[in-house]
Amino acid sequence: MKKSYNVLVIDDERLARKDLISLLHAHDRITVVGEADDVPSAVRAIERLNPDVIFLDIQMPGDSGFDLLEKTEVEAQIIFVTAYDEYAIRAFEVNALDYLLKPVNPDRLAKALEKLELQEPELPVRVRRLDYDDRLFLMLGRHFKFLKVNTILNITAAGDYSEVLTSDGNKGLTLKSMKEWETRLPAQHFIRVHRSTIINMEFIDRVEEWFNYSFKVYLKGVGEPIVISRRYATKLKERLG
Repeated sequence: MKKSYNVLVIDDERLARKDLISLLHAHDRITVVGEADDVPSAVRAIERLNPDVIFLDIQMPGDSGFDLLEKTEVEAQIIFVTAYDEYAIRAFEVNALDYLLKPVNPDRLAKALEKLELQEPELPVRVRRLDYDDRLFLMLGRHFKFLKVNTILNITAAGDYSEVLTSDGNKGLTLKSMKEWETRLPAQHFIRVHRSTIINMEFIDRVEEWFNYSFKVYLKGVGEPIVISRRYATKLKERLG
């Protein structure tokens, strides 16, 4: 027996909500349990209803869909709804279940709902390197988060996962390899200083020589330094100019 899903629709346009809800009613396994027209009402609805799936508009007056996910813990699957195709691809390159373009096409909606069983995120056709001002939408710890690339302080390998430390002191595990991080992060700001560590050069406080031709890298706001080999230190100094 296939699972049923409780759905919350968030969009500031009443007609857009009405049209999407009408399309969702055609799917037996979907129950629309609520709707919201701005971020404050959406936060209350998420906390009250604990939905399985959220259809989330991006552009709303005041706070955006981005802001919503930074204001509350969200464990639901997210399907973004946007009028801006290029913008959507840029922003949702990881872990969103899918995104739909307005006006929502019934067949495209059906395909998005099919992914609920597979739990497979929609991936962009072409993977590109991120910009420093981009945001990533990813599972960090147990919750989905929007993570600003320029707040990443360092990334450390942790088995099949990687641990991300941000400039505000938050940290969490995510299912992304170091190789993927290295190929996606903006090269002018991030550098691998160890096979298990990538750092944001904007947060380097100082580099000191240590014994056996190794070096210590101190990052702003981090007490413990990162020990790196002479080879990595040479690459780092070249990048720092």
